[in-house]
Amino acid sequence: MVRVKWMKRRGGRSLLSFRYILYCAGIWLHLLVMTGMLAGLGCGPGGAKSSFEVEKNDADGGFMGKEPWGSERGEKERWKRERSDVKGKKKANGGNKQNKETKKDPVIRVLLMTNGYQGIQHSRAELVSSEGMVLESGEERWQVEGGQSWTITSGDERVKDKIVRVWAKDGGEITVNSIDRAYGKPSYEGTVEIRCGTNGLILINELPVERYLCKVVPSEMPPSYELEALKVQAVCARSYAYRQMASYGYPEYEAHVDDSTAYQVYGNSQPQERSTQAVNATCGEVVMYHGQIATTYYYSTSCGETTSLEAWGTPVNDENGYLQAVEVSGKVGDYEKDLPWYRWEAAIPVQTLSTLVEQNLGKGLGMIRDIQVTKKGPGGVVLQIKLIGENGDATVDTENKIRAALGGNGYEIKKQDGGVVPSSKLLPSAFFTVEKGADIFLIKGGGYGHGIGMSQNGANEMAKEGRSYEEIVEFFFRGAKVQMGTG
Repeated sequence: MVRVKWMKRRGGRSLLSFRYILYCAGIWLHLLVMTGMLAGLGCGPGGAKSSFEVEKNDADGGFMGKEPWGSERGEKERWKRERSDVKGKKKANGGNKQNKETKKDPVIRVLLMTNGYQGIQHSRAELVSSEGMVLESGEERWQVEGGQSWTITSGDERVKDKIVRVWAKDGGEITVNSIDRAYGKPSYEGTVEIRCGTNGLILINELPVERYLCKVVPSEMPPSYELEALKVQAVCARSYAYRQMASYGYPEYEAHVDDSTAYQVYGNSQPQERSTQAVNATCGEVVMYHGQIATTYYYSTSCGETTSLEAWGTPVNDENGYLQAVEVSGKVGDYEKDLPWYRWEAAIPVQTLSTLVEQNLGKGLGMIRDIQVTKKGPGGVVLQIKLIGENGDATVDTENKIRAALGGNGYEIKKQDGGVVPSSKLLPSAFFTVEKGADIFLIKGGGYGHGIGMSQNGANEMAKEGRSYEEIVEFFFRGAKVQMGTG
């Protein structure tokens, strides 16, 4: 309320002060101006709403606008700012095509095998975490204190019709004391899921794929290898994992893979700083071919040549064309020519080989008289052999079956560096020749592994010569590129 001040002038009359008149006039003029401005801004029926409210963004020192999504101006301004933000992030990340820090990390489910990777069903599971654990079964939830173990057996009622999920407190790891791996009792991030199988317990580790890779890479490649080689391994392992995550390898348990060589070895070695560095440096990167993530097979050592999927009886087509026979050599010859498994030989007594063939094929051929290589594939890989025995013949096709037919315990394999190792269930590779002696078969071969895709030792030797991980990947997987994956 305006207080009116009366004043007396000479003559005794009471008048409003001149100052007061000016004050009232000012208020009236101010109201007229404000009314006109509001009408001009269109806050009434005929106008458009304000489309840009700006506030300071302390994070990047810029401005962040709030506008209606349906506004054309709002859409353009948002698009401009998003492009500006992306450019800024690219610059901050050294020009990477995508900001790796914000990329979604998909989850992988890994079935944990028993000791020695002999089976998938465990008679018991003993879990412990130094941080303590939270356990959940149906609607029930309970906790176990840090350092206190928790055990469950296959006949326990808690897993008869339910699934038990266990995770460590405060982002810790769970150690499974009932499993033995190369470095001891393995520990797992994420969640350990326990469910009932047909003859035991099924254990599944669910965790982000990038954390999974931190225990795959050191299990598949020595951390002492060149960093660029470790990056190659990380990209190949991630690509392989993404392909496997497209479906369940164990659909009855909703598990994508297991932790053995049937997929990728996981958790057989502890995380290593250099391996983790390689995983982080390539975060989200995969091998792409014709718009699809490539299945990036890899193995230990080449004989100087790789091969194609024909080694497994798969025809070469547009989808797998990146898996070609490649000469693993440079300016000074084969990259792996000085490594132990580059060349090897095995002198196998006829009696020993005859016994192994019968065991491996389940077929009694009697004493083996000859082994003929009847077909070879790209890179010189053996695709077919004929075993001629005194009681009959047998033909064996494809790299893996041939190695299994001639493998088994009972003889020795000599590497080119003079080292001798006992034979195992598979011949070192299917790149070999056979000579028949008086009472032995002399098998001379090269390389270790199936020979398809990337040679791990070849990648390491290339890295020593200064080749980048992208160059090495593109060398082994012809026509493919390292790109950010979709997860």
